[in-house]
Amino acid sequence: MDDVDRKILAELQQDGRLTVTELAARVRLSVSPCHRRLRELERSGAISGYRAVVEPAAVGLTFEALVFVSMRQEDRDTVAEFETALAGIPHVLEAERLFGEPDYLLRVATADLAAFQRLYDERLATLPGVQRLTSTLVMKHVVKGRPFPAERTGA
Repeated sequence: MDDVDRKILAELQQDGRLTVTELAARVRLSVSPCHRRLRELERSGAISGYRAVVEPAAVGLTFEALVFVSMRQEDRDTVAEFETALAGIPHVLEAERLFGEPDYLLRVATADLAAFQRLYDERLATLPGVQRLTSTLVMKHVVKGRPFPAERTGA
């Protein structure tokens, strides 16, 4: 990946609806080479998709919590069952497996506290291998949905 590819990625992270012509102008390429580079970035997996960014409140999801999961068992089968079951819960927006304790960090969005409690009690607490759940409420997003830095850095 060279600097032009990084510029393409930076522009598309800011506005994924750019036409190839607009993108080419922004990265100072003609349309054909820009289109070839774009297709190669998609083919290689550097660009994994395009989507709309939706405000949670617009779809009735005004309550957000971070849930820390500590596992009782961490054998391969239990972890696989847990992750598969977790992937089937739409209100879990993000799930990260962590080194150390806790084992997972989940970002969950629901309509309100009562909906979160139901999700917590009926779905999250019953997932395979779960020993303990700890949650905290999101007060405010300070940095959210930031694009990946396009420039090369050693930091």
